[in-house]
Amino acid sequence: MTASDLSVGLPEAPPARRRARLDWRLLLLGAFGLLLLLSVTELITGDTTLASSGQMQAALRAAIPIGLAALGALWAERAGVVNIGLEGMMILGTWFGAWGALQFIDNAWLGVLVGMLGGALGGLLHALATVTFGVDQIVSGVAIILLGTGVTQFLSAAVFADMPGGGEIQSPPTPRMGNVPVGGATDWLLDLERENIFFVSDLAGVLYGLTTNMSQLTLLAIALVPLSWWVLWRTAFGLRLRSVGEHPVAAESLGVNVYFYKYVAVVVSGALAGLGGAFLALVLNNQYRDGQTAGRGFIGLAAMIFGNWRPGGLAAGAGLFGYMDAMQLRGGSVAVHALLLAFAIGLAVAAIWQFTRGRRAAAIAAGVAAIALYLLYRFTDTVPEQFLYFAPHITTLIVLALFSQRLRMPAADGRPYRRGEE
Repeated sequence: MTASDLSVGLPEAPPARRRARLDWRLLLLGAFGLLLLLSVTELITGDTTLASSGQMQAALRAAIPIGLAALGALWAERAGVVNIGLEGMMILGTWFGAWGALQFIDNAWLGVLVGMLGGALGGLLHALATVTFGVDQIVSGVAIILLGTGVTQFLSAAVFADMPGGGEIQSPPTPRMGNVPVGGATDWLLDLERENIFFVSDLAGVLYGLTTNMSQLTLLAIALVPLSWWVLWRTAFGLRLRSVGEHPVAAESLGVNVYFYKYVAVVVSGALAGLGGAFLALVLNNQYRDGQTAGRGFIGLAAMIFGNWRPGGLAAGAGLFGYMDAMQLRGGSVAVHALLLAFAIGLAVAAIWQFTRGRRAAAIAAGVAAIALYLLYRFTDTVPEQFLYFAPHITTLIVLALFSQRLRMPAADGRPYRRGEE
């Protein structure tokens, strides 16, 4: 089956302006641009934590569960199923991941597998409700969240409360996941970071933070991004799955089992969300706690939308949200205050770029926002402590508002399907 075969029956689309594809070169250029922006901000403010190795390590750990939830959303929505229930599947992954690691000879990897199975079970329930019985996908997703929350609270009280070190809302400490061995191969990066050379030391700090003290599960999660891209965009299986999310009637006319691919996509989506939950319990916290997902399933969904339903884009979105999450946990109000200047500079550059492209309304909006943020930075010394806790969620709303006009979801995303429909 080829892409031309699957195009049979698709309505003709009007000619559209060619858009630049978000490939690895553009992502790399954007990363260097952001690093330069942080370096300039550090030079002006004197705050050296924005691109430090410690900040990058914390940002990577915070980005992994968000990225796994986003990857799960990608699989489901590329097959035409909206998975609002990612949060509930992550919750199931946290509990089953911790329970599995404690139950099976204190093995963290078995906990990872059980956590994925717990999330996959949530995905199977979502697929059963939406694909087989035609339940509204948003209603089913909300039900999965409520079910996951209630089930894990009940199981915690029934199982963990009687374990030494456990309780009704938490598990005993889980076995630690091993790190990727690098030896002293990256020590020179740490030495270069301490030299405080403009941009060069920041680049060394980023590289050291992203390559040192990395858990084995982190490496696996990172590898799943290019693996998902290869499966979905470079295999016949992925072509059929994406065709189901674009035009299921045309796909069915060519012999594609639409129900099968929807089921596979949603179950894989749940397994990836469960893996993100297991990461929270086994790597980020080394313990299950009630409520520890803290909305990361929803933020992962936003990261996927930010990434325009592409693996590379969602990885960038997860990195952005993870950085903000780590900043409010590690950097404190002073570092977040310095970020106000970085945002102001970035918006000023965006305003100039939009003006050169003839988008005057967008340029004016970005310019006004840049001035407002600069004035806020100039006439304050810190930000309210309450703002820190909401910084990742506020960033989510801002990003979605800025990028919503340039997104293209799968054509049949969220639409119920019945075999034989026209």
